[in-house]
Amino acid sequence: MTEAPVTGDVTGPAGGTGAAGRPAPVPVPVTSPSSPSSSDDVIRTRGLTKRFRGGQLAVDSLDLSVPRGSVFGFLGPNGSGKTTTIRMLMGLITPTSGVATVLGAPMPQSVAAVLPRVGALIEGPALYGFLTGRDNLVRFDAADPTADPRTRARRVEAALERVGLGAAAGKKARAYSLGMKQRLGLASALLRPRELLVLDEPTNGLDPQGMREIRALVREVAAEGTTVFLSSHLLDEIEQVCTHAAVMSRGRLLVQGTVAELAARAQDRLVVRTPDTALAAEVLTAHRVGTPVLDDGRVTGEAGELGEDALPKLCAALVEAGVRVHGFGLERGTLEDAFVALTGEGFDVAG
Repeated sequence: MTEAPVTGDVTGPAGGTGAAGRPAPVPVPVTSPSSPSSSDDVIRTRGLTKRFRGGQLAVDSLDLSVPRGSVFGFLGPNGSGKTTTIRMLMGLITPTSGVATVLGAPMPQSVAAVLPRVGALIEGPALYGFLTGRDNLVRFDAADPTADPRTRARRVEAALERVGLGAAAGKKARAYSLGMKQRLGLASALLRPRELLVLDEPTNGLDPQGMREIRALVREVAAEGTTVFLSSHLLDEIEQVCTHAAVMSRGRLLVQGTVAELAARAQDRLVVRTPDTALAAEVLTAHRVGTPVLDDGRVTGEAGELGEDALPKLCAALVEAGVRVHGFGLERGTLEDAFVALTGEGFDVAG
């Protein structure tokens, strides 16, 4: 099923491009998927499910809780159900079953009341290619019935500067690079202060410098009091900007909590730096260090219950076996380790 992108201030249940090609106006403990949520959650779902025609189950019984004031990372590989979930939350598609509330109101029943309080960039920006970047934002702002037209020009210029497009505001959108289009879509979501900002892969198409700038902007918006719901398949993005996160895989929610608590679920690893990797792996296996992995000049293994008091003895055993130890110690688990342990899948770290 093909779904159209949505960008800017989402103001109705239909998004993306119309028939004429016009863009539509547009700290918590680690929990199990079924744990109770706070009454102050900005987003809450219970049993949210979407099955497309043909039987494809895109989202399966999702119980999600997004605390107010958080920068919430919605984490999972491409195809894990993240965008489908966001489209249900924004009232763009109807759930097969289950319930969702956004800003305390049921969706999609309350789209008219809720969406003017939400800024969104979903599946990339939908733009008028024949208009300049500035004129695109003017159109987006004019589609917001709550926007004061007397201050429109000021809002548009401020949004352009905020995303680094001030110098390119007079260029036609069709001439924009993918990264510039992504910035313009983000600018449309930032035309006015919102209680909730929903971003689906906001750094898609950006170079490393652009990614850093968007991350800084997300932090800035959050500091101003906006709850940010950020979907990404980049672990590095989640770790750098998010306070909380949830992990999706194959349409199901595996776990949610603070980023620090999720990373803490990963086991520590023992790391040995040596040119004698094969011999070091044999010694580690003999001393019950789990599944040693050999890399160029490095051997890692699961530390398990291995305490720091056991490290000197293990290092001595390596040396006695003839291993030339150039480095030795415990390495703390990362969010990447936790994700792989949860899903058994590889994952992008920084794109």
